[in-house]
Amino acid sequence: KQWYQRRVAITAGIMNIIDPETATNVNLKDIRVVAKVGGTVEDTRLVNGIVLTQRAQATGVHRVERAKVALIQFCLSPPKSDMDSQVVISDYTQMDRILREERAYILDLCKKIKKSGANVLLIQKSILRDALNDMALHFLTKMKVLVVKDIERDEIDFVSRTLGCRPIATADHMLPEHLGQADLVEEIHVGGGNKVVSITGCQSNAKTCSILVQGSNKLLADEAERSIHDALCVIRCLVKNKNMIAGGGAPEIELSIQLAQYAATLSGVESHCIKAFADALEIIPFTLAENAGLPPINIVTELRNRHAQGEAMAGINVKKCCITNITEENVLQPLLVSISAITLASETVRSILKIDDIVNTSR
Repeated sequence: KQWYQRRVAITAGIMNIIDPETATNVNLKDIRVVAKVGGTVEDTRLVNGIVLTQRAQATGVHRVERAKVALIQFCLSPPKSDMDSQVVISDYTQMDRILREERAYILDLCKKIKKSGANVLLIQKSILRDALNDMALHFLTKMKVLVVKDIERDEIDFVSRTLGCRPIATADHMLPEHLGQADLVEEIHVGGGNKVVSITGCQSNAKTCSILVQGSNKLLADEAERSIHDALCVIRCLVKNKNMIAGGGAPEIELSIQLAQYAATLSGVESHCIKAFADALEIIPFTLAENAGLPPINIVTELRNRHAQGEAMAGINVKKCCITNITEENVLQPLLVSISAITLASETVRSILKIDDIVNTSR
């Protein structure tokens, strides 16, 4: 059931961002995988929008329909000077003046946000000063604005593309045309006392989506996230090249046998090079058998014999611990994976062979 739910989420996510009839590649940056501790792996779901791991601030607003979202990159806190300085206050009137100026400055920022029509505010994380202070939060609470702060810098591009909004650098650029629109923005529980902010029904035409991965602890959540990323990479390979081949080491051992037979027809250096290439391909079924806890020498020898007898689809069945027709077990792999692995390995060897000498720079 867990495998089925994750497969549905992955397939639906890919279908949301590409046209399967014409697509030749998949940009995985359009699919955001978010891991969150809470619940179980069975709760993994696809969200047609954005999932933010940051919690909504305590403004009393946790759900907004027909949201107008502003993504700001300036801080709602008193500004700091460009150089280190100290302000010496001699009496309470000067302190009162500073507090009034600070209040007026922050109130002016909040009024510009409200005037633009924004009712959801996403604030980029700042390392120079507080992105949001208590006074700004107080004003935004009165204005009924849902606030999410500490949006990471690497999330800005995905959020702006999905919402169709523009990151706003200064309060003077708080204009209605720079805002994004969504049908619903809400803070949801994911179990274990954890919460996330979900933004769905985005009005932009961007083909993006998010996958919320849950787990009972951080280890399980991270492992599920890694597995989903691997599955997305496999689907991307299939979109680039729709051909599939047998798994279980079958294509590598078949290619090794064919190359060895071809090397026997040659002579000189070419024969030795092709024979060495054929021997190197055997490391893949050898490693597969070793990782499965099987005797690698016996398994690879039997696999070679089966292929020599004409069983081109014979492969290592790690479940039954024997050699079987691997296509009958539905063990397949994208052709692009094998092509890329062999190509990159060959290019690496060529680069190493071009090295004439190593200069020792140590003294």
